Amino acid sequence: MDAPAPAPTATPVAIPAIVDRESWLRERNELLVREKAHTREGDAIAAARRRLPMVEVPDVEVVGADGPVRFSSLFGEHDELVVYRHMWQDGQPFEGQCEGCTMSVWDFRNSIYLAERGVAFAVLSRGAWEELEPFREFMGYEHPWYSTAGVDDVGVAGDMGGEIASYLRVGDKIYLTYETTDRGNEVLLVSLKLLDMTVYGRKEVWEDSPEGWPQGELCAFWRRDGRPTAQWTRPGVGAVAEGDHEHHH
Repeated sequence: MDAPAPAPTATPVAIPAIVDRESWLRERNELLVREKAHTREGDAIAAARRRLPMVEVPDVEVVGADGPVRFSSLFGEHDELVVYRHMWQDGQPFEGQCEGCTMSVWDFRNSIYLAERGVAFAVLSRGAWEELEPFREFMGYEHPWYSTAGVDDVGVAGDMGGEIASYLRVGDKIYLTYETTDRGNEVLLVSLKLLDMTVYGRKEVWEDSPEGWPQGELCAFWRRDGRPTAQWTRPGVGAVAEGDHEHHH
């Protein structure tokens, strides 16, 4: 006997107005004018970004899977490099690491299209490699990771983490061309951009939504039962018990 179909989700108290398709298209097309203007402004900002000056950074030593290497080696065969600077809390268990950084790297799974345009990608973190390596393995990340522990230059190591930075290699010199943090990092988070296209959005209190729309605390869905949400895709991962300080589970 077939299992019964799941019951439909109860209709929320607040839903958009219901209209005929002609009326819907009229309002949709009005919004489209603003969306196109937003896209063109984004193109103009990107053009200005390409015209920014750049600053030289030292070819410092970082540590990765193959041991200590020069920062220049992260470029591989390419002349451009984009890095994500992952926050790290020394000595903390996996579930104690930044849920936003965990989500960002998990949402951007493959950099093949960057490579096709001559741009390498890597993840940097101030954590010691001995701590980063098991976390990377646990999460199943495939991007190359490197530790910048002990690197003082903020042009390479960044400030606190949660940053995206772009570099250009010219001969034997390396230059920082751009960096961003905070909501600038949302470029990695396609999930958030898709949520922005849904009727209830991200369901966060800061959003300008109609009265009655479901909303919760800022970034609350990034963490569930004590863990960054992305960690729940790992086999055998359960809720964090009170006082649990084990690295793996």
